[in-house]
Amino acid sequence: MSRTDRRRVAPAVQPGHPLAADAALLARLESAAPGAVTGRASDRLSFAHDASHYLLVPQALVAPRDMSQVAALMRTAGAHGLQLTFRSGGTSLSGQATNDGVLVDTRRNFRGIEILDDGARVRVQPGATVRAVNNRLARHGRKLGPDPASESACTIGGVVANNSSGMTCGTEANTYRTLESAVLVLPSGTVLDTGAIDADDRLRALEPDLHEGLARLRDRVRGNPASVGTIEKLYSIKNTMGLGVNSFVDHTRPADILLHLVIGSEGTLAFVAEATFRTVPAHPHAATALLLFSDLAAATGSLPALVDTGFTTIELLDATSLSVARQDPRAIAALRELTVRDHAALLVEHQSPSGEELSDLVDTSSRLIAGLPLAAPAELSTDSVARAALWHIRKGLYTAVAGARPSGTTALLEDIAVPVEALLPTCSELTGLFDSHGYGGSVIFGHAKDGNVHFLLNEDFDAPGNVDRYLRFTEDMVDLVLGAGGTLKAEHGTGRIMAPYVRRQYGDELYDVMCEVKRLLDPLGLLNPGVLLDEDPAGHISHLKSTPTVEAEVDRCVECGYCEPVCPSQDLTTSPRRRIVLRREIARAKEAGDTGLLAELEREYQYDAVDTCAVDGMCATACPVGIDTGDLTRSLRAKQRGRTEQKVWAYVARHWDGVTRGAAIALTAASTVPDALPARITAAGRALLGADTVPAWSADLPRGGSRRRPVQTRTPQAVYFPACLSTMFAPADPEAGPGVRDAFLALCRRAGVEVRVPAEIASLCCGTPWKSKGLTDGHTAMRDRVLPVLREATDNGALPVVVDAASCTEGLARMLAEEAVRVVDAVEFVDTTVLPGLPQARRLPSVVVHPTCSSTQLGLNPALLRVAAAVAEEVVQPEDWSCCAFAGDRGLLHPELTASATAAEARAALRHPAAAHASVNRTCELGMTRATGHPYRHLLELLDDATRPHP
Repeated sequence: MSRTDRRRVAPAVQPGHPLAADAALLARLESAAPGAVTGRASDRLSFAHDASHYLLVPQALVAPRDMSQVAALMRTAGAHGLQLTFRSGGTSLSGQATNDGVLVDTRRNFRGIEILDDGARVRVQPGATVRAVNNRLARHGRKLGPDPASESACTIGGVVANNSSGMTCGTEANTYRTLESAVLVLPSGTVLDTGAIDADDRLRALEPDLHEGLARLRDRVRGNPASVGTIEKLYSIKNTMGLGVNSFVDHTRPADILLHLVIGSEGTLAFVAEATFRTVPAHPHAATALLLFSDLAAATGSLPALVDTGFTTIELLDATSLSVARQDPRAIAALRELTVRDHAALLVEHQSPSGEELSDLVDTSSRLIAGLPLAAPAELSTDSVARAALWHIRKGLYTAVAGARPSGTTALLEDIAVPVEALLPTCSELTGLFDSHGYGGSVIFGHAKDGNVHFLLNEDFDAPGNVDRYLRFTEDMVDLVLGAGGTLKAEHGTGRIMAPYVRRQYGDELYDVMCEVKRLLDPLGLLNPGVLLDEDPAGHISHLKSTPTVEAEVDRCVECGYCEPVCPSQDLTTSPRRRIVLRREIARAKEAGDTGLLAELEREYQYDAVDTCAVDGMCATACPVGIDTGDLTRSLRAKQRGRTEQKVWAYVARHWDGVTRGAAIALTAASTVPDALPARITAAGRALLGADTVPAWSADLPRGGSRRRPVQTRTPQAVYFPACLSTMFAPADPEAGPGVRDAFLALCRRAGVEVRVPAEIASLCCGTPWKSKGLTDGHTAMRDRVLPVLREATDNGALPVVVDAASCTEGLARMLAEEAVRVVDAVEFVDTTVLPGLPQARRLPSVVVHPTCSSTQLGLNPALLRVAAAVAEEVVQPEDWSCCAFAGDRGLLHPELTASATAAEARAALRHPAAAHASVNRTCELGMTRATGHPYRHLLELLDDATRPHP
């Protein structure tokens, strides 16, 4: 059954239920965006959650395929009074990306990136992440000006919508200052490219009332000295509160004013279909240090001298932040050893275009640092590993603190900015507000150089009296910040959380100008209602999110969305965040006794979240609190396994040699008959037993491989554990050379490195096939077979175990985690031990490499690239690479998963004509071969070819 067909299954939610889909609404949307609309409860509930503490469930979800469908949606919304909210990365912290109207997913089909003028400019669609754009710009030595901490997940749509800045750009290189032009879709359906030479004339012709109204408001603002004074004061610091009325002072043409009003408008004025940025230099040289002080006063008192020294970044961490950060395994020794009391810290960094210039900066700053009242010695480090560890702590601080919150509470992260001279008293009084309102454990951190700090508190909105407590705290905080001449929103956008306070910050006159802008562009108020401008004084305490206790893997999640860009199933079914929030919604339905909704959610969850999860662990690499939703999926799969199935697979584990040889024989037999026959047989089996049980036959599957055999040597340097994948699947191209098993052994012989292969190898496995399926009995049975064999073969751990498939390396390492046995991937072993002894390679002109989820988690990718460099003159790692989701047998059971996961990388790989294509895992090679049409081989096979003696 196709995904489209699954959407049309009769729902268990009956008419009249709050989550029953409105057929008339869906029909109207379908006419505007054919094939892009869903009203499923699972989709609506999972997309209802963003990173904020608000929860509104949309009536429908639309994922438009292109700009023309967005324009049609705008016209349909206007004709039928439909409220539209654009959502891209969903990392919004203030409630901008959720609404109870129609939610428009602008990430899935809007990820285009076009480099212009050798990187001086870049044209981007709203669904591309900041990291993806910067990865493309890196080869040109450029980057985007805005550098938010959420750059791995936040998208250009959100960057423009919230006027993002970040840790280094200040107000000079934020979105407002670096966005050159944009293609806008207005609520009327009009499309305007503000970068066109005749943009202002087109705006006058297409939208005369809007053009005239913007010119009138420009003159009104400029003619009011009080308004100009307020704008000058508030926009001298970071400020994303309200609409950007500074546009009326900074720009004259209505088209330019419109562009800059849209920046920071949070989707309330227009849709940004494309954005063209002027980029900034990405300085390749940097030095970073963490300066620990005895208290906040000492830290802030050192700010003027540090700013004068020219630090690009100065980040503040308060005592509670340090208490959390010191528990991070990657924390520096000085922090781990610190007994935190009233301490504070400043994370400082110099960035420079040259090593010589950086050296001069470091020399000057080191003398200053030596004279500061530090609580521990500090030095500026240029070491990339040390610097990455410091930034890992800072960038992950919000989610680390939030992830450690009490179960059932919601994390709220706010940001403010005040003049730098008011930073210390503001932070001190803010800490006092935490204490007086009972918010223990709250943290303060942020961009000290800009007077911009973030603070986080945890709240249980379901507990009696807590909403009133939060309201009282907010009122006191607003008085504090405005009294200090600051802004209530510095970076995160007004959202719902501060919309009722925009008038108080700007005054009646400028607030009325903002409302007039909204009326000019969106007279019916259909775009993102309740966000940014809201007359409801209780709007910020409405639709508050509650967080039920579910499972350990679920409860720590703060719904930040950092995991989504690396998830291979994100465009097919669900993402890690959506899997987690659906577990919460299932728990809510159970608690409410809503049997109809519960049945629908559980039915849809099976395919969307359990069957099509690759359990690749990539989410854990992106999650600041290390949640691996694969663990959740494995536990759910284990609960679904009956005793009979567990026993059968335990039997399979005890007879693995015969099973793998049987699979190889079946593949070989299938390759000798017409493709239609095995296809019909497997199709019948899938129809009878289910798609998650019987693999789908495909003509591109290889023949079966050969049985693994032992190798005995006198003085081995390692124990070789060839993966059973080489038994099941023959090499990609047997005529081109041997498979990875023979290639590895040949390389070792060529380099004079002896390895031992255990006598029982044919019956051994890393355990991944059982673990990923939740087959705990089988995994235990295999572990019981592997352990004694490897203890003996490695001389009780004296020798490393080398595995030739990255996923199996990871699986075996997990299996032996509590044993004194070191597991090493074959690529790493070759890189460190074999490669130095090999003859000079005959290098290919170029090779495209596909890193894998396991090679990434193992930290293997640097070794992969070094070995690839020994094979080819040019090594290409596509910018859009990601997990292929073949995931052992997922690619056989659900080929649609692999097709979706590899689509972007395949397009990128095909842009690079290459002599060869390589990876480090046999099933990943199958997946990428299927996606690109080019044969992918194990990298060590290519190295064997390149170093093999001439005949």
